[in-house]
Amino acid sequence: MNDTVRRGRVATSLTFLLFGTALGVWTSRIPAVKHNLGLSDGRLSYALLAFAAGCIVGMAVSGRLTDRFGSSRVLVPAAVLEGVLLVPPGFSGGLVALCSFLFLFGAAHGTLNIAMNANAIEVQRAWGRPIMSSFHAIYSVGGFLGAVAGSLFARGGAGVGVTFAAVGSGVLALAVWAALWVFSDGSGARPGGESPGEGEPARRSWLLAFLGVLVLCTLVGEGAAADWSAVYLRDNLGASAGSAAYGFAAFSIMMTVGRVFGDRLALALGPVALVRLSGGLAAVGLGAALLVSHPVAGVAGFGLLGAGLSGIAPQVYSAAGNLDPRRAGRALSTVVSIGYVGFLLGPILIGAAATVVGLPSALWIPVVLALFVAAGARAMASPRHRAETAGVS
Repeated sequence: MNDTVRRGRVATSLTFLLFGTALGVWTSRIPAVKHNLGLSDGRLSYALLAFAAGCIVGMAVSGRLTDRFGSSRVLVPAAVLEGVLLVPPGFSGGLVALCSFLFLFGAAHGTLNIAMNANAIEVQRAWGRPIMSSFHAIYSVGGFLGAVAGSLFARGGAGVGVTFAAVGSGVLALAVWAALWVFSDGSGARPGGESPGEGEPARRSWLLAFLGVLVLCTLVGEGAAADWSAVYLRDNLGASAGSAAYGFAAFSIMMTVGRVFGDRLALALGPVALVRLSGGLAAVGLGAALLVSHPVAGVAGFGLLGAGLSGIAPQVYSAAGNLDPRRAGRALSTVVSIGYVGFLLGPILIGAAATVVGLPSALWIPVVLALFVAAGARAMASPRHRAETAGVS
């Protein structure tokens, strides 16, 4: 393995770290932003929607930019903007300014999401074995570090603007480091011509859409754990307020652990078997916990849900990016954008279902979706492997 590829892996890891850190610190200070501006829950939702809209726009635009100019040429400015545009929301004087700044931050965030995943696929291809899960594990670590940083600044009495400026400076430093070592396989700036895998574009489009649906199903489960695990443990299982937080803690820890070991499992099992087993583990873990209906079982169930879901998205992104290496950016843009719908609407869907059938019954939604992912795992196979195994379950 040459030094260029090794440094490229470090650079890509840094972008996943700063990506998670920026999002983590923003999330941790949302209550303070709400309080400082005197926003109601409804008015705050406008700001959160502006961030989501910016992410969607960034993801939609960055796919073509990545394919046209190369992932490294999009990744570096997007990483710099991630640090720069994190700061203004902390100094917003009203809702309109906050929404405007969050839209811009979201656009940079969405652009970086596509570019760094495309670059990760390039590094993985040069590395010669699966390493995609390691990048997503580093993203999880970044989210944790960002949340901790936000908490520490809050406990120290620092304002939101000071918090974002300090963390944004750290993000900028990581972006500069990544820019020095970023890997490029020279696949950018290729405006035309037939590319490998370009045949049957309609079939490829349908496959990308299906891969996006698999990510959507995964992110519904993530949203369920983030937004509803504590409510379920406290209100439905009678856990204490402190113990109710253990559900999401177990989910987060096990998702990170699963991603740390995900590459070894992908190498040993192959992506199809790994996604099939991951979906099954997530479904069986949470489903069994819902049947047992005990706080300890609930915590364990959300932990198993995290362990299972951890192995899915990295494999789906790899499959999408490798379907047509010349169009990896657009492929990822399609898949991630569809998946993001699950992140936005999943918790709302579960909440709406809970009002009708109760939260314990509503939490069977991510169980069923995880089973669907397991059933659709064959989409992870390469086109050649799918042809060779046609008709084999």
